Amino acid sequence: MKKTDQSSSGQTRRDFIKNAAIASSFFIVPRHVLGGAGFTAPSDQLNIAAIGAGGKGRSDILLASVNGRERVVALCDVDFSGTAKDSVTKFPNAKLYADYRKMLEEMKEIDAVTISTPDHVHGPAAKFCMERGKHVYVQKPMTHNIREARILTEMARDKKVVTQMGNQGASNPLLDMVKGWIDSGKIGNVSKVQVWTNRPVWPQGGPLPAPDSSKKPADLDWDLWLGPASFKPYTPGMHPFSWRGWWDYGTGALGDVGCHLMDIPFRTLGLHYPKDAECSVGSVYSGMWTADYNPEGCPASSFITLHYAPTAKNPVPLEMTWSDGGLRPSHPDIIPADHDIGGANSANGVLMIGEKGIISHNINDSSPLMPKLYLYDGTQDFGPDRIEGTEPEYGHQRKWVDACKAGFGSAEHKGLTSSFDYAGPMTETVLMGNLAIRSYMLRRDNGKGQQEFFGRKKLLWDGENMRITNLEEANQFVGRTYRPGFEV
Repeated sequence: MKKTDQSSSGQTRRDFIKNAAIASSFFIVPRHVLGGAGFTAPSDQLNIAAIGAGGKGRSDILLASVNGRERVVALCDVDFSGTAKDSVTKFPNAKLYADYRKMLEEMKEIDAVTISTPDHVHGPAAKFCMERGKHVYVQKPMTHNIREARILTEMARDKKVVTQMGNQGASNPLLDMVKGWIDSGKIGNVSKVQVWTNRPVWPQGGPLPAPDSSKKPADLDWDLWLGPASFKPYTPGMHPFSWRGWWDYGTGALGDVGCHLMDIPFRTLGLHYPKDAECSVGSVYSGMWTADYNPEGCPASSFITLHYAPTAKNPVPLEMTWSDGGLRPSHPDIIPADHDIGGANSANGVLMIGEKGIISHNINDSSPLMPKLYLYDGTQDFGPDRIEGTEPEYGHQRKWVDACKAGFGSAEHKGLTSSFDYAGPMTETVLMGNLAIRSYMLRRDNGKGQQEFFGRKKLLWDGENMRITNLEEANQFVGRTYRPGFEV
């Protein structure tokens, strides 16, 4: 399907054709009569491409195709020898590319793109697509850094493209149960939220692996994989998964599941930019002393504290804490000792602590466990163990496709759970934790021949202007530098 034309009156090309047909004296045979039940005429199909066709990209492009209802016209990946070959098998007529820039320049017919790459490519690829009027679905976190999230949020509005971030749990219908408890005042005003995860489940916190070009897979285009990051010789293990723990490419445990877990309080409490961020990180034992983690990568564990101003939905100040590396909060007395907090085995979860009680939950795409309500008067209320009959990943990709076809500003578009208008500010909250972590390792000579860590303080955040106001050096982590050709 070609990009929908829209007149100044807001009438789409499809509306014009439909209205003209109604006004005509000719009898139009419905397409479903010509093609059978479930038939979608080629002119009504969305032309979709994938940037990142392996790993999570396999399910994203598959679900965006809506069981063949839409047309997958191109696949882009830097290595088709791995899991991306499954997408090639599924969509044999799709053209194959290694460079998304070449794909978008050559295939003007593309309407929409799924982006499921390592984190550092999300921003450059999404910007390149939106500049050309393409709708985009971008895996979480929406971007690698705060500045990119702000730019893409504003660009989506300016270009009038339909966007969605891939935090599938946002479309989980159980989220409505949590929202209902909050909106009805079940737990009263919420002053504290605790979020935790057992991530990382990949190498993180140690030394950077030594480059070794001799071990590069023959089919991997390493230069394109690096994208906006500075050039380095091939580093074994970085592709396809260990990139998550290194700042040049990934965003650590926060980037991996923060957009799933933090989404729940951010959404239901109507939060916006945090006022400040503070962190501490775990140390690494080395011989007879402890040492701080490698500043090129994420720590093995961290603890983050964020503060928020009162909101219309929660009229009291709020403190949110995040912990990873297997660290979790203590079990509240109000919750029976044999009940998990958050998800299974209490490994990942969220506690929303109010004046009347606590909500405990872990509404994720792969772990749809019941939300649980515990009130101090003894009342308990639980959601269902599982949801029967739902679409894969709660229709998160299909809803985006439907919104693309309905158009920017349509009811379908406004009904998306993670369009960039929402996902951008929420991603900025997640990435504030990483800004605090990276600032934690800032050090300088103290004039006595010793190194001092000067970034270990509460960082005050001016969200509207994207600036730390009490430590200028921390602002280098708001954005990043880019290799030519991949700028945002």
